[in-house]
Parts: sequence; C-alpha cells; structure tokens
Amino acid sequence: MKTVFLDRDGVINENPPDYGYVRNWTEFAFLPNALAAIRDLTHIGYRIIVVTNQAGIGKGIYTEQHLVDIHCRMLAEIEKVGGQICKVYYCPHHPEAGCECRKPKPGMLIQAAREHEIDVSNTFFIGDSITDIQAARSAGASPILVLTGHGRDSYNRYTNSDSTAKISKPDKIFTNLYTASRWLIQC
Repeated sequence: MKTVFLDRDGVINENPPDYGYVRNWTEFAFLPNALAAIRDLTHIGYRIIVVTNQAGIGKGIYTEQHLVDIHCRMLAEIEKVGGQICKVYYCPHHPEAGCECRKPKPGMLIQAAREHEIDVSNTFFIGDSITDIQAARSAGASPILVLTGHGRDSYNRYTNSDSTAKISKPDKIFTNLYTASRWLIQC
C-alpha cells in the first residue's frame, strides 16, 4: 500500500500567528484545500499517517487531553469529506527532553513503519520545516516541502549557504498540500 506521512501544523492546518500552538479546537483551522487533498489521496489508495511535534504539552501550554480532542475532531472533519487518516503519531515532549520521537529524529516514522509494516523507502513525507525534511531523510522516506506554514522560511534556509540546511534539501517542493497531492496522484 502506498503511504504518505504528513506533518500537521503548517501542512494540514494553519499555524496560529500569535502564540505558535493550536491549544484547542477553536484555534484549529484547516488550510485551504487540505481536506480535498487528504480526501483525494485516500480515494486513490494512499495510507495517510500524521507525525507531529507537540511540544506545547511538554511546555505546559496545553494538555494531552486537549490534543486528543483536537485530533478526534480533525479526524471527524476529514472523514466527513471522505478522507481517512490511518493514525496520528505525536511527540509530547519538551524540545530539550532528548527523546527519540521528536523530529528531526525519525522515531515516529520508525514506530509507524514497525506498527503498520511499512517499507519507509517507498514512502513520502510532506512537511513545512527543515526538521520534517531531516526526519524523512533519516528514516529513508522521500521528503516533500510545502511552502505553507514555515515552508517559505525553510526554503530560504536550505537555499542559503548553511550546510545543515543544504543537507535537508527536499526531493520536491510544492505550494501546499493540495498541489503536492496532485503530483502524488500521478505517482
């Protein structure tokens, strides 16, 4: 089965401009055409898995129950339009916790591959940050950068002379999840 991994914030939903975290459902807003992209990928047979850093839990900004509620509602909205997310993996840890699941480490992708018998080398990972690209590369997935969320900043970082950013070059770049989905549908 074809598999695509998606980051959440900045890929599926908007990043809140002021405080940086979606703390509850009222602050969650799907990006334009994200629901259509997920629906269309589902319809052509992609297994879709979300992998997202959620450091707001580790920082005490919101609770794990708030995150579970957000994800339940997000999945329900996706299902209403005919899309399906196989599973949502999230890292609740503080950035300084040193865990193996926080991107750029590939822990969530490795866990998903083990639990769902996925050959990661035959998958795509769509994200908006250099840490997404690094996690994809570390796990063996093909990284795709979208220019929503932090995507434009990430694009500018990897095109400059910074060697870390150049290592994090994506395989493909698209305007948003919808345009990336049009390309994936042709694969």
